[in-house]
Amino acid sequence: MSVPIFVADAFTLKAFTGNPAGVCVLPAPREVEWMQSVAREMKHSETAFVVPQGDSFSLRWFTPEVEVSLCGHATLATAHILWAQGFAPRGHDIRFSTASGVLTAHQSGDWIELDFPAHPERACAAPAGLDSALHAKLLYVGLSESHTLVLLNSERTVRELRPDFVKLRDVDVRAVVVTAPAETLGYDFVSRMFAPRLGIDEDPVTGSAHCCLAPYWQSRLHKSEFMALQVSERGGVLRVRISGDRVILGGQAVTVVKGELAV
Repeated sequence: MSVPIFVADAFTLKAFTGNPAGVCVLPAPREVEWMQSVAREMKHSETAFVVPQGDSFSLRWFTPEVEVSLCGHATLATAHILWAQGFAPRGHDIRFSTASGVLTAHQSGDWIELDFPAHPERACAAPAGLDSALHAKLLYVGLSESHTLVLLNSERTVRELRPDFVKLRDVDVRAVVVTAPAETLGYDFVSRMFAPRLGIDEDPVTGSAHCCLAPYWQSRLHKSEFMALQVSERGGVLRVRISGDRVILGGQAVTVVKGELAV
């Protein structure tokens, strides 16, 4: 027996950029241990496991080490695969049942829009050792439901940051998002995301981090729609909009692998 499995690069339309995610389409739910083993084998920052449930789908995400409660790029990759491979009808929204509630994916021209919960941050003291691990001066530190947000002084500083991941694993943070105002024409802010405790030294493009970044920059730029650039080595582009207590994440994706997983 085998099940279809794919890899799609998310928040990009150019193969081998953006953030790659595994997408495993299952006929029925599987045990956690098996899904975790598949994610470890895939070695992407997240692998998504999607199961049809009537007119919707259940969706779970795993890093190589743990299950996570919210993942933007793997949700984008999953929606892209479901439409592209005929698992869901084009032109119809997709509803996902997840650990973060019901999430929807909508086709908007060449873009896919994801309806996610906003995760506003609140100011907090910098965790001990964070500045040393990042090798940077921290202008502001905030804590959201799933990310520690750090403001740095410039896009150049964000781009050139070289964290000490051994030290960062010992800092009391789950995932760190560093950000600064954009200097690149056409963008509002830039970011990078590090989560060595989750088995991800650096995530190339992080949709869920923008559930925190969008409210943060809304309060500082006094606007509700943004073009965001994640400036990792692979890089990625997000179109972000605040809608009440929700964040609409817009992105594109491209399929790079189609295969079968032996089970």
